[in-house]
Amino acid sequence: MSTAKEEVKALLDKLPDDCSLEDVQYHLYVVEKIHKGMDRAEKEGVLSQDEVEKKLNKWISK
Repeated sequence: MSTAKEEVKALLDKLPDDCSLEDVQYHLYVVEKIHKGMDRAEKEGVLSQDEVEKKLNKWISK
């Protein structure tokens, strides 16, 4: 697993040279959200496509 500093460096290398600070902040925000989602999925588990569809159908049918 890479360190936060390594991950930021890799992100900066992928962004265009003319990107704004706002662009950098947005991409860091997205990376953080992805990490939090992956951590949550690991801790709490995930639903299969069928399970999601069943829950969604129950919600829509109400």
